[in-house]
Amino acid sequence: MRQFKEQTRKVKEVTGIVCNKCGRVIPVVEGVPQEDVLTVDKRWGYFSEKDNRRDHFDLCESCYDELTRNFKIKMEEE
Repeated sequence: MRQFKEQTRKVKEVTGIVCNKCGRVIPVVEGVPQEDVLTVDKRWGYFSEKDNRRDHFDLCESCYDELTRNFKIKMEEE
């Protein structure tokens, strides 16, 4: 016979995403963002001045376009 234990678990659910550059809120419905965003999650390594720091940010598509427009080396479209 199997015995069970009931538990209550806390679950984090994303309800909105805020662009770190412009502050615009991208709504999330049932866990799905209603617009695409760029999410960066970077753990800095030993050869940087940010040794082991974790940076995490989100950019809306407009801010992403603005950022990449200024690249000296343009990205190739695939």
